[in-house]
Amino acid sequence: DYKGQKLAEQIFQGIILVSAIIGFIYGYITEQFGWTVYIVMAGFALSCLLTLPPWPMYRRNPLKWLPVQELGAEEKKPADRKPKRHAKS
Repeated sequence: DYKGQKLAEQIFQGIILVSAIIGFIYGYITEQFGWTVYIVMAGFALSCLLTLPPWPMYRRNPLKWLPVQELGAEEKKPADRKPKRHAKS
């Protein structure tokens, strides 16, 4: 559902943003850029774990699909129609 997709996107962006800020601050304090990269990668892995599987919290508002409609005898099948000719310009 659309609300679940929006929630997953917000969670993903929030975790990435928080891990980037924490990683930058920690990397700046320790003067090691590698720690920044490791912390951001850990945040990415955590956000993937929380948003990629179809958890029940993302399926609370299912979409209502239209019922299947059978073709009636009065309707022509697409193969029976003549192709439209386009005017030459």
